[in-house]
Amino acid sequence: MKSEQLDTHQKALRVNMDPTKYGVFAEIGAGQEVARWFFRVGGAAGTVAKSMSAYDMTISDAIYGPSKRYVSRQRLQTMLEYEYQLLHDRLKEKRGDNTKFFVFADTVAARSFTRADEGQGWLGIRFQTHPSAPPSQIIIHVRMLDKENIQQQETLGIMGVNLIYGAIYLSHQPEEFIASLIDGLTPERVEVDMVKFSGPDFEKVDNRVMSLQLVQKGLANAAMFNSEGEVVQAAEVLYKKPILVERGSFRPVTKTTLDMLTCSLAQLVQEPQVQGEEVVVLLEMTLKNLTDGGVIDHKDFLERVDILSSLGKTVLISNYAEYHRLAAYFFRYTKQLIGVVMGVPTLRELFEEKYYNDLEGGILESFGRLFRNGLRLYIYPTLDATSGSVLTAGNLRVASHLRHLYSYLIENQFILGLRDFDERFLPIYSRDALAKIKAGDPAWEELVPPQVAKIIKERKLLGYVG
Repeated sequence: MKSEQLDTHQKALRVNMDPTKYGVFAEIGAGQEVARWFFRVGGAAGTVAKSMSAYDMTISDAIYGPSKRYVSRQRLQTMLEYEYQLLHDRLKEKRGDNTKFFVFADTVAARSFTRADEGQGWLGIRFQTHPSAPPSQIIIHVRMLDKENIQQQETLGIMGVNLIYGAIYLSHQPEEFIASLIDGLTPERVEVDMVKFSGPDFEKVDNRVMSLQLVQKGLANAAMFNSEGEVVQAAEVLYKKPILVERGSFRPVTKTTLDMLTCSLAQLVQEPQVQGEEVVVLLEMTLKNLTDGGVIDHKDFLERVDILSSLGKTVLISNYAEYHRLAAYFFRYTKQLIGVVMGVPTLRELFEEKYYNDLEGGILESFGRLFRNGLRLYIYPTLDATSGSVLTAGNLRVASHLRHLYSYLIENQFILGLRDFDERFLPIYSRDALAKIKAGDPAWEELVPPQVAKIIKERKLLGYVG
């Protein structure tokens, strides 16, 4: 049974009244809002060994060393390592046998008189779960969505208390810890788009599942990790880069999946504005792609991710059912060309007006948002189930009153048919490959790339029994 939710005051007071822990607060940007909570509730002498800021870059560099970016994961990591080592070295002889040391740090850029950009920052805690134990660590990246500086400061203070409280009392329940991060806040005020657990206390925690939890529990609309399973913050990967994304269930990846990527990438890199640029290729799964009967099976999720990782792909998990919302997510980070590859059936669905009833401008508003920065749709053909003919972007028929809109998008190259596709792959569907895997039909191996077949058989994924 879930325990009663404490408010921010109660959380800070409980930490202060706990004599077993002692720590340091190092905060850069948006004031010392986290430390302030522990001072204002009383009893802070039992918690705070030191509270400090280093706003001036010269002072900050003198303490932590020079940095290209002051609001970055690297800067946060340096702060945590430096302050923890200093705390431990100074107090281990006096208090090490009966005290759990911790260091909380944040480096944040909030709205100000001179900065109107979106507020964002990195928060982290390095801590012991037992006296004299090696430390573990949790770091998060947040987007502060309030419009005023004072509100962003308040959000940061609450989030920091939640992080510290969760690390001390909920670290053995990572899923409950994730949910508690937004206690006292709402998704309209803050988004947590990255979390990473590390250290000896989290050896059994899979950060990919924790990324999925952020999206499931509404703390973020999207989360990302690379082919090594390393969770990454979107800006680290997407900032000012051209992007190619393919949405799917990938259960499993088929030869068709890769042919779609290969053909679309070949066309995208020929665009004048992309030549010479490094294109970020993403494979995206929505929560709907992951849901089976209303439930997400984490084992099944990790099996699919392992298959994608074997192909060296970066994975995006999102709650963006509508493509215009997915596009808006990318527009935060880049003005470079964005390509979305999809099959003809998905393109046909895009022209179903029933999906846009929630928008005042209907399908026109949706397409205005989708294509506003020159985004391109790369369309992979499909076989017509009735006639067996090949349906392409060029011969697809939409509702009569939308034909002029469709023609406009085709003629202005917002929608592009893919060239040089392999017709042998058109009849291949993931659902057929999965059914053959589960039925023990060896024909499935002909439907997937060799490296995918290899990992499925070696690790007995997706129901393969061999």
